[in-house]
Amino acid sequence: MKGSDARTVDADPGAGALALKGLILDFGGVISRTLFETHAITERALGLPDGALTWRGPFDPASDPLWQSMLADRISERDYWLARTREVGRMLGEDWDRMETFVKRARGADPAAAIRPEAEQAIRAASRAGIRLAVLSNELDLFYGSDFRDRLPILAHFDVIVDATYTGILKPDARAYRYCLRALGLAADECVFVDDQPRNIAGAQTVGLHTVPFDVREPRKSYTEALSMLGLALVPSDAG
Repeated sequence: MKGSDARTVDADPGAGALALKGLILDFGGVISRTLFETHAITERALGLPDGALTWRGPFDPASDPLWQSMLADRISERDYWLARTREVGRMLGEDWDRMETFVKRARGADPAAAIRPEAEQAIRAASRAGIRLAVLSNELDLFYGSDFRDRLPILAHFDVIVDATYTGILKPDARAYRYCLRALGLAADECVFVDDQPRNIAGAQTVGLHTVPFDVREPRKSYTEALSMLGLALVPSDAG
């Protein structure tokens, strides 16, 4: 049942807390760790030499021109990852043309291993407090495959999952956020939206959502900020 396995949540509506009812999260980078953070795991899974994967995206933008092109809107996020998918496939002497191939091969049979512990803590906290939860992703099943959701127990906490793989409406298009809000049954000013891409944060702000730009380098800080807007505190699930 939604929220039944949350262990600790401190409701602390303090003086600055907003009367918010919904939390909308991006998936890749926000709920799951980025592929930049798991290079060592990927190299082992694919049989590549240590250090074979050198692109670091937000962790070292100056050394990743392709990432800089994405940030400058010269290419899309999908374009970036398709290029990396093809690059890694070539390292193995294979032709890869789907991000799903890369993710499945890199992360194997246990996608839950890539979920951020801070994400689990925040999702359980919000669920237990009665906050309505949504995932709003541009490429959830496109990147991970349609069967992976059944292997991620944390997704059972979500009331709504909106995936542009099927809707065809990509963030930062305002229609993507409005579609999600309609599915949640909430107004924009009742929800917090969290995403690691500045363009998606800007898009959310145009429809009136409260926003938290997610810093993949400091996930705990970002989740703490998001929960504080909901009057909640981030407490480790194994806290006594």
